Formats: sequence, structure tokens, C-alpha cells
Amino acid sequence: MRLRGLLAACLAAQTVLAAQASASCSRAIAAPVSSNGASVIIDGEHVKGIYPDLLRTVASKTGCNIVFSVVPRARQVAMFKAGKADLLVPASRTPERDQLGTFVPMINHRAMLISVATGRAPLTSAQDLLARKELRVAVVRGFDYGEHYAALVNELQKQGRLFVEVDVIAVARLLNAGSADVTIMGPTLMAGAIRRDPRVHGLQEKLKMEPIPELPWRHSGAYLSNALKPDDQAILREALDKAGKSNQIMEGYLRYFRADVLTDSVRPR
Repeated sequence: MRLRGLLAACLAAQTVLAAQASASCSRAIAAPVSSNGASVIIDGEHVKGIYPDLLRTVASKTGCNIVFSVVPRARQVAMFKAGKADLLVPASRTPERDQLGTFVPMINHRAMLISVATGRAPLTSAQDLLARKELRVAVVRGFDYGEHYAALVNELQKQGRLFVEVDVIAVARLLNAGSADVTIMGPTLMAGAIRRDPRVHGLQEKLKMEPIPELPWRHSGAYLSNALKPDDQAILREALDKAGKSNQIMEGYLRYFRADVLTDSVRPR
């Protein structure tokens, strides 16, 4: 009887393990992506970079089929809002997005004021930037660094000195040409774009990074859409959470960037 019970327990354990091993998503997972520094690199038809590498690891471990498509950043965000994107990466956490999906933190980061160093007086706050009306500011459509960022961008728009561009490299070209004076984003985004575009090579060494209190440290990571079935969301959430705790994203940043680029703008979760 004891042997029979032991065999039954072993079979039950094997059944559970087999079920866990075969756990996968019920359908293909839509992951539209846009060029985003080293976080997402678009090389022709190939999608690579820190977050695609992570998602391919997640797909391998879960058996889920994660399907990438390349779109502009603004369209990527719009698709997530409309429930047509199952994943939004990378993404800062915002109250609006919390209504649309579940956030999984991966790293801490902050946006900064980035400009070509010209010897001008330092900028120490949003109000300081708003008061310096001679400075033209460029941002990327679809980027969101919280309520203070949105308010600052709205006021700059009202003042008529805001450029809104489709991607980071377009902003880098404006800075390089002297057509814009300041941008607001994570320094790694700018560094990644500069490294990939020969038209702005050499710009990185000229840049000045300035933190302001209205743009504090924030979590960045992945959003899982409420459009996902609960079981699918649970599978992906567990895999992404494990990756976040393992600092896989931070390790990815360290592979792509010098430590001095990361010091003031990216740190582990």
C-alpha cells in the first residue's frame, strides 16, 4: 500500500509539472514597438534591443508567441489605449495607463533636460525653463513622464516654442543643427539614437544633462493590457516580474551604455 501511494504521488507530481511546462498563452501576443534608444532598435525588418531581447526570453520560457510589429511611438501608445496592443514596452507608469493594464516595473529611470553645452546659465526647474523663452524645446510624441511633464509640455506649446517629433533621432538632428535648444527625455534614449545615426555622430560629447525636481525618479517597465485573458496575463506577468527582480533589464543597459551615461538616469529596480 505504501509503494502504491508513493507511485500515485509521483504520478500526480509529474502531471503538475507537465501542466506547468506546457503552460502557454491562448493566442498570439501583439507587441507593437517603436525605435527607442537601445531599449528597442529597429534594424530594417529586424527588431532587437534590450526589451525585445527580454520578450524573446519570456516567449521561450512561457511558450507564448509574442509578435512584434514596428510603428511610430504615438501609434504604439494609441494601440495600447484602444486594446489593440497586448504589451506596451518600454513604458513609464502613469495613472491613465493603470486604467488600461497591469504594470510590471523593470528599472528606475528619470527624464532630464538635455541640451548642447553652450555655456548658458543652468536650468534648475520647470519654471526656470518656462521663463527662458528664448530656448526652443523638442519632445517626442507619445512620450509620457507624468503629470508635471505633461503640464510643462502643454505650457511650452502655448508659448509657441515646442517642436513635437515622431522619434528620438529627429530630436537629435534638431539639437545638432541648432534648430532646437533643449529636449526632455531619458539620456539613454538620446545616446542610443546618436550611436545609430551617422548624421549626428559626435553629438553625444557635446551634450549637457540637467535634472529638475519636476522630473523625479520613476519606475519604467512593461504594461500588460486588460484586453488579455486573465490566464494569459498571469503567465506573462509572472515571467516579466521574475525578469524584473533579476535585473535583466539593468544588465542590458550596462551592455549598451557606458556607466557615466547611466549614473544620473537609470538604476536597478
